[in-house]
Amino acid sequence: MTAYVSAFDLFSIGVGPSSSHTVGPMRAGLDFGRRLRGGGLLERTARVTCSLYGSLGATGIGHGTPDAVVAGLQALTPETCDPADVRRAWTDWGDGSLLALDGTHRIPFAKEDIVFEPRTRLPGHPNAMTLRALDEAGDVVTEETYYSVGGGFIRRDGEETKLGGHEHPFSYRDAATLLELCDEHGLTIAELARRNETAVRSEEEVAAGLDAIWDAMSGCVEAGLHAEGTLPGILKVKRRAAVIRGQLESTEADGHRELPGEWLGAFALAVNEENAAGGRVVTAPTNGAAGILPAVAMYWWRFLADSGLGAGNAVTPYGELVGSALLGFDGTSVDVEPDDDSVTAEANRRRGIRRFLLTATALGSLFKANASISGAEGGCQAEVGSACAMAAGGLTAVMGGTNRQIENAAEIAMEHHLGLTCDPIGGLVQIPCIERNAIAASTAVTAARLALRGDGSHYVSLDAVVETMRQTGLDMSTKYKETSEGGLAVNVIEC
Repeated sequence: MTAYVSAFDLFSIGVGPSSSHTVGPMRAGLDFGRRLRGGGLLERTARVTCSLYGSLGATGIGHGTPDAVVAGLQALTPETCDPADVRRAWTDWGDGSLLALDGTHRIPFAKEDIVFEPRTRLPGHPNAMTLRALDEAGDVVTEETYYSVGGGFIRRDGEETKLGGHEHPFSYRDAATLLELCDEHGLTIAELARRNETAVRSEEEVAAGLDAIWDAMSGCVEAGLHAEGTLPGILKVKRRAAVIRGQLESTEADGHRELPGEWLGAFALAVNEENAAGGRVVTAPTNGAAGILPAVAMYWWRFLADSGLGAGNAVTPYGELVGSALLGFDGTSVDVEPDDDSVTAEANRRRGIRRFLLTATALGSLFKANASISGAEGGCQAEVGSACAMAAGGLTAVMGGTNRQIENAAEIAMEHHLGLTCDPIGGLVQIPCIERNAIAASTAVTAARLALRGDGSHYVSLDAVVETMRQTGLDMSTKYKETSEGGLAVNVIEC
């Protein structure tokens, strides 16, 4: 079985504030309604209830979980819904209102039909929920238990996690095999990932899909940089990204040189403030860590791209250098003169971003397959650590690093997140989550720089770090895994 997860599954466009506590439960509600219809049970259903267990029950309200469940039951999808409709789906539910199950079948529903059971942990995963359909007599028509396993992925009890169901031509289970495959076929990590993607989609579809992911990421950065006010929730956290943007723009207007490192932090804050507000974000690979990859990619786009893949270089649509020829989407070469105005800086940046995302996908697949990307399962090392490693590898790739330098960068980034706990204050994806993304973005850049200064050889392998992360997650106390029962979540309040 391959570890590879498609970029279009790993980077899904959805809503905040949490991939595992918002997007996953929303998809579970959506799936439950569709199964009722598909099984001919929709018309028999007079009421639906939902029990949220473990981490979903403990921090569900702060993460918008009940709102997401109600939205999903009404056939709203994370990719296309208005985020505002999700934020108020349960919170503003009116007494006597009817729920449009699967979008059409109207049944009575009350806020109390969602029950929080934080002390009950099901064996399948810390993020568990059970949906029940009842008939007029109150008897159970059917019930399904779902596990939200991180990154917006769900698994129905008794089934394997759905990852798209496609076979890929380049299968690998660990980083060592990934590097061997690249050596054997003369591929970069990004090119291997591209060939896996084009086995099920056309070149044009893959490129357009990656561009859409980047457009959503960059759009989230831009929205966050211009949004002011206070984030929702009991903490009343003030947004800072817009203020920092204004300060940096004033500094640049005064003739001082730009401060790339400070912009990097602002980009990350912008995304995670949007996420905390329940806005449109891209899981990367989760929502709690959604700011790291866009921040590092935007840092490259704005400050480094022209010094690397400039307009005079020939590259594939994915950022691969191929001498004096440019490969078209169909794989044929197109001669390009160095001064050809059609090869613009914008186009080359696009190619670089595709390379960044594909490299990050190949690396992120390893964490998902061999450890975890779920904060409720592995602590914040699983979310922020994985995202930092993916961003470090992606940046190393677009800066011209070799495959082994890319693997080294990911290893460095992950190694220095081992043991990171997940203890959000108030059950909100705000403190320490927002600042943590900015710090991790900086770590990713540092890891890439260190790797690029070496030759790719290093003592600790990425596989060893991934296994250590898995073991550390198993050993970590449950109260430090997105339950708000330990660490900052309790000590700040006590102070």
